[in-house]
Amino acid sequence: MSKSDNDVVITGIGIVTCQGVGKDAHISLLTSSEVAAPRVDAERFKPYPIHPMPEIDWSQQIAKRGDQRQMENWQRLGVFAAGLALDDAGLKDNAEACGTMDMIVAAGGGERDINVDTLIVNEGLKRNDREQLLNEKLTTELRPTLFLAQLSNLMAGNISIVHKVTGSSRTFMGEEAAGISAVETAYHRIKSGQSTHSLVGGAFVAERADIILLVEGIRAHATGDWHPLWSRAIENGGGMIMGSVGAFLVLESRTNAEARGAHIYAVIDDIEGDRGRREDRGLETRLGRLAGLASDLPASDLVVFSGSSGLVDLAARERAVLESEFPGAAIRGYGGVTGHALEAQFPLGLALAALALDTNAHVPAFDKDHEKPMSGGATHAVVTTVGYIRGEGLAVLSGNA
Repeated sequence: MSKSDNDVVITGIGIVTCQGVGKDAHISLLTSSEVAAPRVDAERFKPYPIHPMPEIDWSQQIAKRGDQRQMENWQRLGVFAAGLALDDAGLKDNAEACGTMDMIVAAGGGERDINVDTLIVNEGLKRNDREQLLNEKLTTELRPTLFLAQLSNLMAGNISIVHKVTGSSRTFMGEEAAGISAVETAYHRIKSGQSTHSLVGGAFVAERADIILLVEGIRAHATGDWHPLWSRAIENGGGMIMGSVGAFLVLESRTNAEARGAHIYAVIDDIEGDRGRREDRGLETRLGRLAGLASDLPASDLVVFSGSSGLVDLAARERAVLESEFPGAAIRGYGGVTGHALEAQFPLGLALAALALDTNAHVPAFDKDHEKPMSGGATHAVVTTVGYIRGEGLAVLSGNA
């Protein structure tokens, strides 16, 4: 694809997963000859395995102890990853650039009062009038100050405070679809000339009893031992294994990036999100239409980073579409090695794709029984995310060569 001044390019990557902190740990993952079993904690929330946060020195990106203390972990993780992205783009100490930078964050609802949740669940086992029970507890057990400290837009607020990113600010909620919409909005604002540079991404902490309760409420969480993404079966629970992830990107117009001599990891050629009913092959129809964004790419150098949640039925349906739409391409279910990260899942996939393209990586199979080796280094990438309940998105990226 020919270069254009209004190309949307990735110039900064901030990434934290169970694989490690920063881009080097993830370049190692993408360029190794074989992927080792990822870090999994199968004991703390037994029988539900999760991919935990790595060891993090928060002071590397959040200098003030007071700032660290007033955030909960998902905010700390987001602010930390945002700082990594700004550092990587060479903009961390550029007050003028940060002062005019757009910020678009995908965020969840903050951590809950686990004691109240536990009380409600336990009481609900003894009563049939659970709607009445819930109303009673909402008026007697909840502390308003707790929830004022957990508003979703506080991640963006803390990024503004800590990193002085003070241009326009938007926060999206809505699980995986929030991450898709956040990146899609940043892309179109830059593509149309409404913006020149933007910080976009999200964070998710899996090590929370309330998150596991939410997912297991529809029996979606995997149980027992860890299994690779495409190898999960209904005998081991629903299939989802959550992961603590922070993923932020600095997106710029090509003109803006080249004017300041920035390193360009990759170009986002197209991106789109969608949602709708999934029965009667609705999911397959939408995914097939989204896949048309990349219909002219050669399979030999294409890597497809699937953001599949691992939910057994959905994973099988998505995989069937990808194999049909991109025959011969290498498919990599990245949630199998990082865990599924809800709001941060789509930004994470874009970060991994950009690193793979920048290094022309022969990305190893993440699930050797179901993923074939690449025949050449990656020069084009497709990133998908299929929400475990609703929402789908797809992005097409190319290298900057």
